[in-house]
Amino acid sequence: MLLQNDLLLRAARGEKTERTPVWLMRQAGRILPEYRAVRESVSGFIELAQTPELAAEVTIQPVDLLGVDAAIIFSDILVIPEAMGLPYEMVEKRGPWFPNTVRSESDLKKLRIAEGDNDLQYVMDAIQITKKNLNGRVPLIGFAGAPWTIFAYMVEGSGSKTFSLSREKLYRDPVFSHQLLQLITDSTINYLKAQIRAGADLVQLFDSWAGILGPKQYEEFSLKYISQICDAITEVPVTVFAKGAFFAREALGKLSCETIGLDWNMGIEESSALIGPSKTLQGNLDPAALYGNPDQVRKATQDMMGQFRGKRHIANLGHGVYPDIDPEMVKVFIQTVKEF
Repeated sequence: MLLQNDLLLRAARGEKTERTPVWLMRQAGRILPEYRAVRESVSGFIELAQTPELAAEVTIQPVDLLGVDAAIIFSDILVIPEAMGLPYEMVEKRGPWFPNTVRSESDLKKLRIAEGDNDLQYVMDAIQITKKNLNGRVPLIGFAGAPWTIFAYMVEGSGSKTFSLSREKLYRDPVFSHQLLQLITDSTINYLKAQIRAGADLVQLFDSWAGILGPKQYEEFSLKYISQICDAITEVPVTVFAKGAFFAREALGKLSCETIGLDWNMGIEESSALIGPSKTLQGNLDPAALYGNPDQVRKATQDMMGQFRGKRHIANLGHGVYPDIDPEMVKVFIQTVKEF
């Protein structure tokens, strides 16, 4: 099916666009009352993500309500550990929690390489329903967590400020660490390829905990595996978003992906110089800027857009939109990008 709006795909590939495309990380979510209504109809986040019709509905909401140039499938990065044999729970106000963790050889032996289609069929069903209901209006983004970020949750068992147990593993047991990271990587490649077969037009890797590693460790335990994924995904454009990895921008620029996401702490000029002209940059307005009034949001957005002028660019925030931000201010951001 031909896309009526393919701005995102053209921008990712570095082709000419009439204007800069715009979408937001976490756009399908708690900022929208319409999302909250759907969420309240089920027992919790995981049931919503695993019910394809509802996941498709909340995926499409931001396209209808906010006017973004892309939909991103409603799911979670932690579906991969679950598909590998390590289930998790989503605890209200606390986030993800794993009843079991992976910290020993015997734990490793209980895991399997996930097959995208069989193990995560509900995500593929949600993608197919979403594609049908979008009817070619905008592209659909698929995604996965980067291997280091997934490793951090599987070893730690929950979110953490330091992920010290996971980082300890890298130092004390690099052999174990590389084995687990490879299992996650192989599972993630299967998963992303299944998403693409189901209809995803572009895929994004989220390395949410990139910034807690030092440069040397990041290269050995994260970039190496992200690179494998980028090399394996040749069917659609790939975006890599490594939050906090300001020290790795030059290396990120060498990956075989189309787009590099910038968080709001990464200077645009400096990032562009380090990453080079062959990549599209995505980002990177501070999400907190959307707490401002319409004039403040407009000005912050124009300032950001001015710095990206003349560069390959997809407009976005420097991280996910915060749940208590006024959807009207999100619309001001989107409108300002479209008018720039």
